[in-house]
Amino acid sequence: MTTLYLCEKPSQAKDIAAVLGRFQRKDGYLVDGDTWVSWCVGHLLEMANPDDYDPKYKRWSFDTLPILPDPWVMKVSPRTRKQFQVIQRLLRKTDHLVIATDADREGETIAREILELCDYRGPVSRLWLSALDARSVRKALDNLKAGDETRALYDAGLGRGRADWLIGMNLTRAYTLLAKQAGSDQVVSVGRVQTPALNLVVERDRVIENFKPVPYFDLVADFEAHALFYRGKWLPDRSPSVPVDMEGRCLHRDAAEAVRSAVDQQQARIVRFEKTGKAEKAPLPFDLSSLQIEASKRFGLDANAVLKAAQALYETHKATTYPRTDCRYLPLSQFEEAAAVLDAIRQSDPAWPHVDNADPSIRSRCWNDKKITAHHAIIPTSAAFDLSALNRAERQVYELIRRNFVMQFYGDYRYQAIECETEVAGHRFLSRGRQLIEAGWRVLMESKAQDEEEMQDLPVALEEGLSSRVLQVSLECKETRPPARYTSGTLIAAMKNAGKTVEDPELRRVLRETAGIGTEATRAGIIDTLLDRGYIRKEKKHLVSTDFGRRLIDTVPAVLKDPATTALWEQVLDDIAQGHSPLDRFIENQKTFVRQMIEYLSQQQTQQARDPRAQASSGGETHPCPSCGKPMRQIRLNKPKKTVFWGCSDYPECRTTLPDHQGRPGAGQKKNATRKQLVIGKKCPQCSTGNLVQKTLKNGVNAGKPFIGCSNFPKCKVFAWVNPANPS
Repeated sequence: MTTLYLCEKPSQAKDIAAVLGRFQRKDGYLVDGDTWVSWCVGHLLEMANPDDYDPKYKRWSFDTLPILPDPWVMKVSPRTRKQFQVIQRLLRKTDHLVIATDADREGETIAREILELCDYRGPVSRLWLSALDARSVRKALDNLKAGDETRALYDAGLGRGRADWLIGMNLTRAYTLLAKQAGSDQVVSVGRVQTPALNLVVERDRVIENFKPVPYFDLVADFEAHALFYRGKWLPDRSPSVPVDMEGRCLHRDAAEAVRSAVDQQQARIVRFEKTGKAEKAPLPFDLSSLQIEASKRFGLDANAVLKAAQALYETHKATTYPRTDCRYLPLSQFEEAAAVLDAIRQSDPAWPHVDNADPSIRSRCWNDKKITAHHAIIPTSAAFDLSALNRAERQVYELIRRNFVMQFYGDYRYQAIECETEVAGHRFLSRGRQLIEAGWRVLMESKAQDEEEMQDLPVALEEGLSSRVLQVSLECKETRPPARYTSGTLIAAMKNAGKTVEDPELRRVLRETAGIGTEATRAGIIDTLLDRGYIRKEKKHLVSTDFGRRLIDTVPAVLKDPATTALWEQVLDDIAQGHSPLDRFIENQKTFVRQMIEYLSQQQTQQARDPRAQASSGGETHPCPSCGKPMRQIRLNKPKKTVFWGCSDYPECRTTLPDHQGRPGAGQKKNATRKQLVIGKKCPQCSTGNLVQKTLKNGVNAGKPFIGCSNFPKCKVFAWVNPANPS
């Protein structure tokens, strides 16, 4: 009986074949007798474009919207056709297929969409891998799943892809057409996931920009009680003479000054002194999002860099387990392997001291079968590896993964939390401190910084009823602060936790707290898409929305940009993956949504056509040309280098261009040479160093249209459409 193992990547196929037997390399597959191992190189298939269904869709028009495929068509990607033909040929001869792609929704889809197109009807098994070291592969081969167990993941993958296609293809065309009607020449990309993610950034930026700081006043007193010294912070009592905000902060300097005068150098008494024994459990091992958040905070790595490093640790170095997981727990069955994992960590880095003090008999809260999802947490494997082979980002990510795993084999962090209240002239001051009992897992933390008050070394000999006196009181003037701008890590956290911030009571009733925007595997890519499309930009480590991104958010209806809507869709996709919800119902709901949106936008187009003063759906505000007063439009070119500039909508009559500055026309008017001077092959009349050449726009609504430009582009932005009747 012939068996075909279908993997996702060549490296994965090599790792599996090394455990299965002695294989010979053929063109596109490996063979050992009746066993074949082949690979997909990611998605070999792609969803058909609108014009593949009907040539009329080549032209972008409201007349052809909405586009609602039935049946759906998949086609072979031109770049992967050769490998597809290899797999197709093997499928015709195989008796048993083992899906060995990544053990997730996307991996299931990559394999099964090929089986569907090739009409494979033979038996199917599933190899479910959590790591690619030889021991993990061997264990998974001994425990193959039945193909039906994971079939629902494919349905969820189809649902995700089709929903993205329906919303992306239809609404991107609709909003781009509205923008073009108002004078813009750029594609306005709208997405099921990217638009609500963008909305998070836009809303945060506007909260910061509209934030008005409010001054407040703290009093900090130094006390002495029988040669014992400590510090306390004033607790305003919300009396009419002391106005405070919701956080209990004093808002009037005069009130704070009055209290300072009343307590300075006065006798005091400790009215409460409490010591409470506490224990903190070790932080759980990481899932992908928590790893991205921590790596961003600790090392400034963006989300995609963390994913890339974690993927390399998994695939290339065999150092850690599968990274695209949403689980922070480990199955009880793996507890007996903990000693072997600790030993591999020790062999890989003998100089790291903390593994020697780890106790493999300790079973922390992370070992919990009830919390396991499709994958367990990211941890080191039981295979030693060459630590020096890691690049800087991989080393940083590995050290975080290693640290949180080894913490599980240390005791709790135990301490006494101390609180002391001191009364002076009717006013109370609070002192907080900690007394260490046992460091436990915290010895693995490089920084043990607490808040300044908790770092106070409060004398344990203090007690309730003890007399004290005020040595001095300092008045500190502070201001309320706005929330911080998003970083890659904090935006990942906001996307993951979108379900927790929903205010609508009906949505909150049906939305699980775990529902978020995107998945562990896609969130980093969503951020990159927003950056690539000019909706957000990086300012040092922060992500900031552009004017272009804000204008889009201002024009799309609330339902399309509301994170709760997308979180609800992701929740349904998760239900489909669990086999609890049908795919067809989800797709029909998406089609209904698209129909309603196109009807709404079509009405907008009609109103905009009747009223020339109406603003573009992608534009919001218009920018008059400094030469003729007509609207400027933003032009984006991707080749030979990505560039953005502004040109007059009255071109070719007006040939004014301006540089782009954060989504608006920049200063410094620049007029191109007259059309008669733009002759292909001649020296550029504007810069005098480049030559005029004919090019073709690759993207946007004018894709395929020829134009004349300078060979010094983008330094020189001479631009003119080619007249077919007279190319010169």
